[in-house]
Amino acid sequence: MPGVIELTTILMVAVIIIVLAIFFTFVPVMLWISALASGVRVGILTLVGMRLRRVVPSRIVNPLIKARKAGIDLTTNQLESHHLAGGNVDRVVDALIAAQRADIPLGFERAAAIDLAGRDVLQAVQMSVNPKVIETPVVSAMAMDGIEVKARARVTVRANIDRLVGGAGEETILARVGEGIVTTVGSSVHHKDVLENPDKISQTVLNKGLDAGTAFEILSIDIADVDVGKNIGAKLQTDQAEADKQIAQAKAEERRAMAVAHEQEMKAKVQEMKAKVVEAEAEVPLALADALRNGKMGVMDYVNYQNILADTNMRQSFGQTPDSSHGDRKK
Repeated sequence: MPGVIELTTILMVAVIIIVLAIFFTFVPVMLWISALASGVRVGILTLVGMRLRRVVPSRIVNPLIKARKAGIDLTTNQLESHHLAGGNVDRVVDALIAAQRADIPLGFERAAAIDLAGRDVLQAVQMSVNPKVIETPVVSAMAMDGIEVKARARVTVRANIDRLVGGAGEETILARVGEGIVTTVGSSVHHKDVLENPDKISQTVLNKGLDAGTAFEILSIDIADVDVGKNIGAKLQTDQAEADKQIAQAKAEERRAMAVAHEQEMKAKVQEMKAKVVEAEAEVPLALADALRNGKMGVMDYVNYQNILADTNMRQSFGQTPDSSHGDRKK
């Protein structure tokens, strides 16, 4: 019997230890004690409810303690709802504390909206205090005299808390500044005007109000570097002249081809006419024979015809030069 009693006691102690371990694991008693010690009243049932809603209590209570110590009045419901919406509670609280220290008006609802919009609210508050410098890539533009000018600018911006939700980002600022540089250089008569007064670009770009609709406020635009590039105007004229030359050559080749085709056509017509003459000459003896046979032509007429041919050949032989006759004999 004593052995059974000891075994029962050991089992009871083990069960009690297991129950206590489960209780302290499920119920964050130490976190509740820390909150009470910090002057933040959070009920045990509230912490248990967070466990049931699958919310880590430390992610709510610790930022709440931080906010209360900084003098910011927040509730567990606000922080928990923001956490359940997918926000970063700790970052929002840090942003609220930084805004309070910098005397920037920022409420919890706006900070939570900025965080849920995908922007770093803490970085935005820090940029409101300490402006950020954005450097543009090299922007190439051409002045009216055809000379290329390459410029690079540094844009100093400050975050605008009121326009962080729905405002455009840094890419829009860089695109607008690049457009302003191209417009300013393109409206300059000589590229030397830009080289002598680079601040002309800054003033023109600033006067355009490029920060409208963005999440930033442009404080200054400084031209970091200005270089002279290629003579694009001369290159364009050279390319145009080369294109005109090729067009003229193509048209001349077309005319030459048409002339060759016309010449070939005329030669073909001449050959055709010669063939018809040869064909007609071949029919002359037949016609003479037919005329003699039918009595339409007498013997004396034929003799006179032969005499005329002989006289014609003789006159042709007299009219030839010695060189031509020599050449004929060679042939």
